Amino acid sequence: MKKIAVQARSISASLGNCQVLHGVDVIFERGCWTSIVGPNGAGKSTLLKVLAGLLPHTGSVTLLDQPLHSLPGRVRAQQMSWLGQSESSGDDLCVFDLVMLGRLPHQAWLAAPNPGDHAAVEQALKATQAWDWRHRSLGHLSGGERQRALLARALAVQAQVLLMDEPLANLDPPHQADWLDVVRSLVNEGKTVVSVLHELTMALQAQHMVVMSQGQVTHQGACTEAATHLAVEAVFDHRISIHALDGHWVALPQAVINPKSVAVPPLIAGLQKPRRP
Repeated sequence: MKKIAVQARSISASLGNCQVLHGVDVIFERGCWTSIVGPNGAGKSTLLKVLAGLLPHTGSVTLLDQPLHSLPGRVRAQQMSWLGQSESSGDDLCVFDLVMLGRLPHQAWLAAPNPGDHAAVEQALKATQAWDWRHRSLGHLSGGERQRALLARALAVQAQVLLMDEPLANLDPPHQADWLDVVRSLVNEGKTVVSVLHELTMALQAQHMVVMSQGQVTHQGACTEAATHLAVEAVFDHRISIHALDGHWVALPQAVINPKSVAVPPLIAGLQKPRRP
């Protein structure tokens, strides 16, 4: 029996006076990467915030077999790290100090960082190719560089579960491929990754996929399954279709009649070859 990292039962949540989630039930297996996809307004980001304990809700969330609401904030922050959309940080803060914030859950009150903290920060910065500009201030970074620094902060926590909301925002194709390598390394270490992605071809490289529409989960299954592909196509009103292209699963606009005639984008070079059970 596979172990569960995060489970949500009967989750309903609202933003302002608008109910966004309607009785969502979903599980995320330990040591797996699950992508969450769906059209705009489907409730993807709201669900991720509920899982992180950032939004009030009805229903229950468990993290590593413990009720999320019962975990002290410090313990929760050690076990789960978060990368949200359009996060803001002080422009005067240098990259190294930003990433060191990811170590706060592991440090005693007002304690200085120890060698283990410095090692974790260095590892995270090198994993995101941000080490060489670790002393630059955030105000002097491009949007893509800032996103890599924020990703490094999430990695520095060294949590068992990582939640990422649109982590590829502002990243160019080579750095999107680097992100994919980072995620695969985390999974190989036994970590659990849950990511909301608009880039469907990248989302298809995950092991599992959650498909959402109108605040509900319409499908959950392996990314290699035909049923998952059909669910993705349906939730986007059949305006995209999923094909095997040069050994990879890719999502293409429905207007593309013959996917074999389309060159493989650089982004998907090196991705896993498709296989179905």
